[in-house]
Amino acid sequence: MENKVRVRFAPSPTGALHIGGVRTALFNYLFAKKNKGDFILRIEDTDQNRYVEGAEDYIVEALNWCGIPFDEGPGKHGNFGPYRQSERKSIYKKYAEELITKGKAYYAFDTSEELDFHRKDHEARGKTFIYNWHNRLKLNNSLSQTPEEVQKHLVSGKDYVIRFLSPPNEKLILKDTIRGEIQIDTNILDDKVLFKSDGMPTYHLANIVDDHLMEISHVIRGEEWLPSLALHVQLYDAFGWNPPQFAHLPLIMKPTGKGKLSKRDGDKMGFPVFPLSWNESVGYREAGYFPGAVINFLALLGWNPGTEQELFSLEQLIDSFSLERVNKSGARFDPEKTKWYNQQYLQKMEDTELAGLFRGLLVSTRGSDFGKSELYIQKVISLIKVRATFVSDFWELGSYFFETPSQYNEKAVRKQWKENTPEIMSQLVSLLKEIDDFVSGNIEATVKTWIANEGVSFGQVMAPLRLALVGDLKGPHLFDIMELIGNEESTRRIHIAISNL
Repeated sequence: MENKVRVRFAPSPTGALHIGGVRTALFNYLFAKKNKGDFILRIEDTDQNRYVEGAEDYIVEALNWCGIPFDEGPGKHGNFGPYRQSERKSIYKKYAEELITKGKAYYAFDTSEELDFHRKDHEARGKTFIYNWHNRLKLNNSLSQTPEEVQKHLVSGKDYVIRFLSPPNEKLILKDTIRGEIQIDTNILDDKVLFKSDGMPTYHLANIVDDHLMEISHVIRGEEWLPSLALHVQLYDAFGWNPPQFAHLPLIMKPTGKGKLSKRDGDKMGFPVFPLSWNESVGYREAGYFPGAVINFLALLGWNPGTEQELFSLEQLIDSFSLERVNKSGARFDPEKTKWYNQQYLQKMEDTELAGLFRGLLVSTRGSDFGKSELYIQKVISLIKVRATFVSDFWELGSYFFETPSQYNEKAVRKQWKENTPEIMSQLVSLLKEIDDFVSGNIEATVKTWIANEGVSFGQVMAPLRLALVGDLKGPHLFDIMELIGNEESTRRIHIAISNL
């Protein structure tokens, strides 16, 4: 069992989950499932100042809505819990002290005022203050003091942090599945704080200890963690543990291609950047996207299947996915392409399923399903869905199937409703009333024969007829509309148009 693939998604509960985070979760999920492994959710809430009420529930709900649920995590306990870092507090201090015993870390007693003084002093001389090998012996810590002084500080309860002792003059060779080999000169690294004076670990220590104890085999995370890789690999080494394999995913870029995609871009350009709504921001779910479409477009942001295929089911994504085909460079976000994916998913769905969704939408937005049967709504959808991207488009595309038009397109009326139109329409009503089998093909044949016999033109009949039935010159095949709304309603609408226009 020791080679089992175990990956984790480890967000901080500081607000809504950005779609960049959803993509990180998705790539972890796909990798785990491809390799018959486990996908773990760990909540990294060591920074209690940034904790936001409701954010953890949001993360869980978002992953479930997307169809990428976790195997272990809060509320789904495996053998490696607890899965919230705040509930693992007691674990970390022991490991921080182990590093001190091994000579890999040290106590630092510098006050924030002292550190601030050094920062400002360096700034004044045009330099940057870095706490590391070149100045640590001049600062207030256990390396620059006698063991007796250190003991006295600890006994008296003086505030301290525990810092990592970063070794000078070493070349680190770091391996990343996506980026290959990275070389780092340890002289440029600072002695990062591992344990804070409030008794909480920093992200760096907690993350390494948790990944080790949870037997994480692969760490797949965003590019923004690359600068921390050197420290994390050094920590594994300091503990004498085997590190996991690392893979740093490319950023999702703004639609312009310059800079990382942010919530502001979505607000400005009118597209979601969160899976579900959060405060004032509309999510993909509430904007009418299908979870499968969201997962599909996110998978292809930064991963290339190596073929021309663009539409994937979740099973196909699992089959095709590999970290080797993830790109190094950032992936530009294209809001129009996300709509295209949704449209493709909508076109593939069964009319029965779409009818259920549309009926729900009618009831919630219009307060009624207009007394229409399931079969009627399905038939409406079959006629109009080819032009739809979202279920919410169905009303705009086909409201006239549910209610008589109360307004008519003025430009179309001026162009198509002539002086002799009411008379032609009245004759047409008499003709329609005589049709027994009121189905599309039958209506079409009867009307076309009548047009030919009467010597009127198609334009004189068809455009005004569509105006009367639809209120506009849009919509599917006219005789299909008539069959669906029925003889009585068709003739009633023509009468209304004659008196109104």
